[in-house]
Amino acid sequence: MDVFIEPIGRLMNEFSKLPGVGKKTAQRYAYRVISMSEEEARSFSEAILDVKRRIRFCKICGNFTEDETCAICRTRDKSVICVVKEPKDVVALEKLHEFEGVYHVLHGVIDPMNNVGPSEIRAKELIDRVGEGGVREVIMATNPDVEGEATALYLARLIKPLGVKVTRIAHGVPVGGELEYTDDLTLSRALQERKEL
Repeated sequence: MDVFIEPIGRLMNEFSKLPGVGKKTAQRYAYRVISMSEEEARSFSEAILDVKRRIRFCKICGNFTEDETCAICRTRDKSVICVVKEPKDVVALEKLHEFEGVYHVLHGVIDPMNNVGPSEIRAKELIDRVGEGGVREVIMATNPDVEGEATALYLARLIKPLGVKVTRIAHGVPVGGELEYTDDLTLSRALQERKEL
């Protein structure tokens, strides 16, 4: 016999499909939904359906938008493109209020171990975009892991022959971090990318 009656078990199963949600968290979420008023539950479910109906990918950069093209692509400096893995990376960079260019969302990185090659990410779209002209710099802002580095190097090799400057975001010891707890790769990168004071 199952511990949870079918509707609760089904709801928990759906919540557990979300990234970072284990069985205990899924159970807490399910119990929270049960305690909602019908109006709150309807609003919650309508918000999920609304986002599925209205949100699409920008035809230029691949970021989330309600329109054919996003506000960033319509209003910002198109000569500098920042390449990121996924839309949540755009949000992280936008919170800084420092970047004035546009983005290109790859929707993944090259990962041979999981059968993800250049054709499974938006690499061709980036090369086509740069090839149209008007781009002076492409900033590679993929994660500093093996897949992110491989993707950045692959794309840089394709972009450089087009006469466009390719840069990589710096990586190193985080502010407030302690050297003794910093991993070897991060510490090595911090030494390589040191700046003159």
